[in-house]
Amino acid sequence: MGETQTLDGVRVALVATDGFEDSELTRPLEAVEAAGGDVLVISDKSGEIVGKNGTAVEVEALFDSVSPGDFHALLLPGGVQNPDALRMNEQAIEFIKTFFTDKKPVAAICHAPWLLAEADVLEGRTITSWRSIKTDVINAGAHWVDEPVVVDDLLVTSRKPDDLSDFCDSMVEVFGSQTQ
Repeated sequence: MGETQTLDGVRVALVATDGFEDSELTRPLEAVEAAGGDVLVISDKSGEIVGKNGTAVEVEALFDSVSPGDFHALLLPGGVQNPDALRMNEQAIEFIKTFFTDKKPVAAICHAPWLLAEADVLEGRTITSWRSIKTDVINAGAHWVDEPVVVDDLLVTSRKPDDLSDFCDSMVEVFGSQTQ
């Protein structure tokens, strides 16, 4: 295997709200930080957000206080409630869409591709996700595959917590290769 990817100087926006899948937020966040990256937790509410299994995470910024231009990459954890709530938030969707417009890396796991469907950025892409949203992402124009992790250009997607090792490795690789 090659050299370990470094994310020194890389700023990652982590977008989430209450109901995130705990491990899908904490493990990728830890992977980015372990590689030397800086993660900022951005949400639609101040204070703490709480995962479906009780993990509390401090919100560091609200959508109206940051710009996608402040970041090199975007991380979207899953869970059902988290992306379902955020896809109703116009600021969140515009924030996400800008990463695609600006051709910056994005990593999304589990139900998080719902946000990508809402942002209308899936047309022609090959992705994976939690199986129950397969029809939603296909209807948004994506080609869905049942794989642990899929990298389509600068988009990294994964299915579930069991795939986190593959997801984190691919995410760090893509984030690092595009932002150095």
